Amino acid sequence: MKILAVQSRMGIGDTVIFLPFIKALSKKFNSPISILVKENSKANQYLHQTKYIDKILTLERDNKIKNRHGGFFGIFKLATDLKKYKFDKIFIFNSSLRFNLVAKISGISQIYQYPLFTKNKQHITEAPKKFFKENLDLEVNEDPEIQIDDDSISKVEQKFQIDKNNMNILLGIGGSGPTKRIPAKTFLSVIDKISNIKNCKFFLATGKANEEQEILNQILQSKFKNYCTRLDNLTISEILPLIKICNVSICNDSSFSHLSSALGIKTITLMADTPLIYGNYSTKMFPIVPEGEKTVTHNTLGKDKIDPQKIFEKFIEIIN
Repeated sequence: MKILAVQSRMGIGDTVIFLPFIKALSKKFNSPISILVKENSKANQYLHQTKYIDKILTLERDNKIKNRHGGFFGIFKLATDLKKYKFDKIFIFNSSLRFNLVAKISGISQIYQYPLFTKNKQHITEAPKKFFKENLDLEVNEDPEIQIDDDSISKVEQKFQIDKNNMNILLGIGGSGPTKRIPAKTFLSVIDKISNIKNCKFFLATGKANEEQEILNQILQSKFKNYCTRLDNLTISEILPLIKICNVSICNDSSFSHLSSALGIKTITLMADTPLIYGNYSTKMFPIVPEGEKTVTHNTLGKDKIDPQKIFEKFIEIIN
């Protein structure tokens, strides 16, 4: 049986959040599931070894630019692209009439989709749970899971000369926006506190944006530079096995918080300016919110109010 799941939200985080539902489909129908996702999901870089995923298809559509699947004629181009795979079923995780038409034109006989025209009422995790319960009588409560083979892990252990007697820690110091990036001084304080009680190696994961590089350089120019390894010149697929060997992750609300928790690593999520659901949807996630706040959402603007002592206390709690 050939099954396609459509997840058209942007970014790595949203794609990871939907993985439990993709895996549930695979179990239900005893078949790996193909997915249709946007290019900026970067799914090819972290789902290529996940066995419940079949093909990873790219949705070439962006409202800001003209591309293959955009506009009116993009409906027919996408339908043509999907038709050659001869899917039996399609699960559409949105309420768009556009994808409903694409599915029908491409000849997919069984179409499952969120109720049409209800986009503004969709909670990112509750909507798919309700969708699966009503359509398949499935209760989905698992954490996201990204799979990676042992050979990849062995190679990275050799390349980076991993000492398993050390505490290996991923620091996700990047972030997709300036309000999500916790200052370097916060991370340096955490490194100081942890290094006083453990022999540690810190792996610094970030992007190439100027502000991210500034945070990276401040850490690398500190007295802790010999305990730190930068990862910004590696691809996500190269970083994955390195994350897998870490004992703990401490991450801004970034792609690395989602990836590390989905790899089964206990992840302290530093939530400064994003709805809390993005930092606590998995049992592997342990959110820290700004001082004085009980929760966090857009415009909390709390990156300077994340307490390093609270991070350290959560770290102690996790490793014990």
